[in-house]
Amino acid sequence: MDGRYTLLERAQKLVAAEQGTIRKEASWRVALCYPSPYHVGMSSLGFQTIYREINGRPDVAAERAFLPDDVEAYQRTRTPLFTLESESDLSAFPLIAFSVSYELEVVGVLQILDLAGIPVLAEERRAGEWPLIVAGGPLTFSNPDPLEPFIDVLVQGEADENVHHLLDLWKELPRRALLETLARTPGFLVPGQGGVRGAVAKASDARLPARSQIITPHTELRSMFLIEPERGCSRGCHYCVMRRTTNGGMRTVPPEKVLELIPENARRVGLVGAAVTDHPKIVPLLRTIVDSGREVGVSSLRADRLTPDLVNALRDGGAQHLTVASDGASQKMRDLVDRKHTEEQILRAAQLAKAAGIPRLKVYNMVGLPYEEDADIDELVRFTLELTKILPTALGVAPFVAKRNTPMDGAPFAGIKEVEAKLERLRRGLRGRAEVRPTSARWAWVEYMLAQCGPEAGLAAMDAWRAGGSFAAWKRAFEARGVRPFVARRIPDTRRNPTTWPLVPVRA
Repeated sequence: MDGRYTLLERAQKLVAAEQGTIRKEASWRVALCYPSPYHVGMSSLGFQTIYREINGRPDVAAERAFLPDDVEAYQRTRTPLFTLESESDLSAFPLIAFSVSYELEVVGVLQILDLAGIPVLAEERRAGEWPLIVAGGPLTFSNPDPLEPFIDVLVQGEADENVHHLLDLWKELPRRALLETLARTPGFLVPGQGGVRGAVAKASDARLPARSQIITPHTELRSMFLIEPERGCSRGCHYCVMRRTTNGGMRTVPPEKVLELIPENARRVGLVGAAVTDHPKIVPLLRTIVDSGREVGVSSLRADRLTPDLVNALRDGGAQHLTVASDGASQKMRDLVDRKHTEEQILRAAQLAKAAGIPRLKVYNMVGLPYEEDADIDELVRFTLELTKILPTALGVAPFVAKRNTPMDGAPFAGIKEVEAKLERLRRGLRGRAEVRPTSARWAWVEYMLAQCGPEAGLAAMDAWRAGGSFAAWKRAFEARGVRPFVARRIPDTRRNPTTWPLVPVRA
């Protein structure tokens, strides 16, 4: 009892620090779950948007639950996972909905179900009166197949409107009829019963923009009100799920609509989207927010869109660093993935930051792309050293992971040892003159296997989680389940004719 009280007290402190929390009574209740900890989940604009959408209905209440920071504390004290709003056990809700952002959060789904005392496998829930388990979120734009063994319904794509269709049917139909109906409804998939795989829904323009419901200091984006001035992307980067061919490309929101939705008490504003600086009126929007006395941040700066006015507005809005993405170790690699940035544009970004008095530059990059050679890494070293002559520079480096529903779907993973060797070559070349912040090659490989494989990869994730979740457990689980990536597609190489990636075992 003392253990549960301590956990409840921690949750109450989180809620007490929030602005915008919704507490309501309704005949129908939904537990809205995020399979990562609170500080991550409350930075998710999609999660907050669905929370507001559900609670905007007079007949349904949504309450939040998150993967605990300290799972072991719940297990040790035998405390069932509970919601923040009413502190009700998760298992008491007839519908549990997950928002899943990326592949490794599949394990968070399993952990939350387990902490709630709910069988993780959908087939084990069919014999009893268990909650309906629904999943949606950004992962559905790519490959949600590993979720299928654990869920009853998948909501595909933008759920701003489809969540209401789901709730209307859920209220009206018994479970069996509900699943049969959803299996025939565009935008939904019912594992084992039907639905068009990959048929992602698109919200109407009237639903835009998504925006925060709750502001909290206990999050990655501390006390920041998030709003999207645009949805989608105007670009065609071959590796990206949210490229211009996804859901109709980029849709912009008029600046006046964005401004009228920012609460008076919001002192920090985050403009969120896949291509915020491609908005044709981004500079006057930024300047208006800054001139109102607020801090402002932008989630996606494109080097080729930066101007002195834009960078100065970011500085006046409190920016302590300028972050751009190169996403290719060399110009050859950037050309391969159709990342339309040049060295000159990124150098100019550094010069603009310096002129504005912004003290640091961050550059995101990928290594392990197909056809990448040592010479490409050496080009990255040479170029990064040029950047450090302008501003102190930090490199965020992620191993390339091919995603479904992109032109690079089916490209092989470079290999863990190979990626680690590239990172070491990069560090040696830079000799400490730039900070290197790499993503783990091991966990990038796990992400790749989940991104490229089907429901069997989800079962392997369950095995690895039950075995403790170490990297070795993941390797054993993939091997035991016979998990192999899907057949490769044809992908263009700038130096050759279109080439099919060889079907070779993925190296771990």
